[in-house]
Amino acid sequence: MNPSTSSQPFNDDDGIDFADLFRRLRRGLPVTIGLALLGLAFAAIVYFVVGPLLNVTTTSRVIFSFTGYENGQYPDKSKFQPDDIRAPGVIAEALKRQGLEATEELQGKVRSALTIEGIIPASIIKERDRLRATGQTLRPLIPDEYQVTLSLPQNFPLGNRERELLLSEIVSIYRDKFQRTYADVPLAFGSAFETLKGADFFEYELILNGEIQNINAYLTQQLETAKNFRSQATNFSFSDLTKQTQLFTQIRLNETLGLIRQNGLSKNRATAMVKMDYYLRTLEDQESKAVEEEKVVQDLLRQTQERGQGYILGVKSQAVQSRPETPILDQGLIDSLLANDSYNFLIRQALEAGLKVKRIQSEKAILVERRKSMEAFLKGALIDQSVIIEQVQGSLTGMETAYQSLVQNIRKTHEDFARQQFADAVRMSMQAKTSNFYRGLAMAGIAGLGIGGALGLGLSLLGILPGVRKATA
Repeated sequence: MNPSTSSQPFNDDDGIDFADLFRRLRRGLPVTIGLALLGLAFAAIVYFVVGPLLNVTTTSRVIFSFTGYENGQYPDKSKFQPDDIRAPGVIAEALKRQGLEATEELQGKVRSALTIEGIIPASIIKERDRLRATGQTLRPLIPDEYQVTLSLPQNFPLGNRERELLLSEIVSIYRDKFQRTYADVPLAFGSAFETLKGADFFEYELILNGEIQNINAYLTQQLETAKNFRSQATNFSFSDLTKQTQLFTQIRLNETLGLIRQNGLSKNRATAMVKMDYYLRTLEDQESKAVEEEKVVQDLLRQTQERGQGYILGVKSQAVQSRPETPILDQGLIDSLLANDSYNFLIRQALEAGLKVKRIQSEKAILVERRKSMEAFLKGALIDQSVIIEQVQGSLTGMETAYQSLVQNIRKTHEDFARQQFADAVRMSMQAKTSNFYRGLAMAGIAGLGIGGALGLGLSLLGILPGVRKATA
């Protein structure tokens, strides 16, 4: 009695009988379809049960591009960290803008659900691996694009749209914070006349001269970074603004301060003397401390000079090297380089210490001269200052108008420069997107369908078909 074809084993010596394979598949087609549908239903049921407990990811991409970023630094030379996007202050502000209660618990959950990962193309990784294999030392790689992911449970009280808005708001708040820190003019800039409201006349010189120094220092810094920049809004360059500041000082500021000093104006000259005496003692303390610091630096510099360390050449002739692996640098060269570096450092420190002492002494000398002038007016005959005060107030009014115009030009020029310099410093390269629940359900169903179908095909090829008996001859 011979077995039927459906149960006849394959003969390794013969070729594959495709006709027999197709007969087996055709015979098991109902079982295959049934198992595939069963796998589809089972996977869908499991996903419906487990899905609400799984995390839903909301993803966006952010690109950084600003001066110093290639070195891992912010524009002020501080260290750049991608995790600054998920700083507690940023999270709290984003929750408030979305109308949510920014409790510490909610902030902690959102912050822990945020991840920032650098995106590095595979081509760059291969190139770095190739260079590393050749023995080269590579600089740390700083990605210019990062993927920001918010992973929260499906049952978290935020819909998909709210999650996308929250992630976009977090990036937007970080961008605004960057603009305020590195692009906007400091808030204290241009507020000199607000400070004058509670000051005595003799203090006007300190306040206004300090403000002019701040303006000049700011414009000098901007000239170093944007020598050829010209604002389209004001048609001014930073060089033009520097000249305007000089004219303001010569025409407006000197007139007002000259009237105050010439007439010894003060609301209360006795109180002014007390303030000057206290400020003078403060300067004397600062001078004494600065002088001691200068002495320490000068002593160290003198000791370094006495050692007589000089520069020596560190490159040896290839002709005198008996072996190619002979080191080019020796211990003596290393010690000399360290000594020279220390010497240069001490020179810079001595220069800074000396300038600090001279600056304090100069300020002290000016204050002593002003004190003598005020003391002379205090001892002299009382003179009605109302006419002079009225003249000074008129001069102050004209100076304030010119001052506000100058500050406004500086602010507008800076804003125009900041828009060009930092417009693309922080930007989203991909809008926030949330994974869809039904898409996950469809993927699970397709996986179950494939697994069930594959099982049915396997059983059909093996001839193991439920409900089908083997045929006998």
